[in-house]
Amino acid sequence: MRTSAVEAWTGRIVLIVVMAFTIIPFITLFVTALHEPGTYPKGLSWPETPHWENFALAFQSADMLKMLGSSALIELGVVPISLVIATLAGFALGHLRVPFARAIFVLFVLGLTLPFEGIIVPIYYQMKGYGLLNTQLAIVLPLIGLFMPFAVMWMRAHFVNMPHELTEAARIDGATTWQLFWRIHVPLSGPAISSLAILLFLWTWNQFLLAIVLVDDPTKRTMAGALGAFQGQWGTDIPLLCAGSILILLPTLLVFLIFQRQFVAALLQGAVKG
Repeated sequence: MRTSAVEAWTGRIVLIVVMAFTIIPFITLFVTALHEPGTYPKGLSWPETPHWENFALAFQSADMLKMLGSSALIELGVVPISLVIATLAGFALGHLRVPFARAIFVLFVLGLTLPFEGIIVPIYYQMKGYGLLNTQLAIVLPLIGLFMPFAVMWMRAHFVNMPHELTEAARIDGATTWQLFWRIHVPLSGPAISSLAILLFLWTWNQFLLAIVLVDDPTKRTMAGALGAFQGQWGTDIPLLCAGSILILLPTLLVFLIFQRQFVAALLQGAVKG
């Protein structure tokens, strides 16, 4: 009993330490954002007069309303299309007998090993050849392709563990492959699909490199990519820069907090079945 209690307390202490290392940078960022614009705060010191107006000033100065619209447009282009393609491909590779399924699976695994920075130059010239530079499509199309290896692997791992008895029973009842997919497997795949949607949303929102390289207009980038232009304008104003960073981080934090149950449910589901 004593050994179990010691292990339990040790685990709690480790979690508290890890949580502190995770939260302290965000607290520092928040406290710094409340200092007087143009100053250089030292350490984790609460300002005598918190300048809450820094957030409104950063929002207006960076024209974040247009950035929000651009990010929303990019999200709507990347996330739904990626989910549809990944779910269809994952179902085919994980639950159906597809010719050369193993070879296709290996290609997706190799796709996971591609260094993102190593292919940014070919992507740039490809988008230039299509005449899509400085448009949201220059970000949407490459992201869909770059997300596919992980997204397909994620959905395949889910469909591989689906019981084949359901498929056999549906086949006996005369269900077609499409009916089997849409009416039986998709409703049972809610946790996997929703958690993948959360990951794709976060990765798209935080996309920085593609936005900087392929789009010159900050109002057509993602929020994270637009931070580069904001930093160039307000790089010497640390409080305003921190306020802008918090505004950019806030939507992703809210999305994760709202849908964390679905995300955890998908992870636990995979752990139990695995």
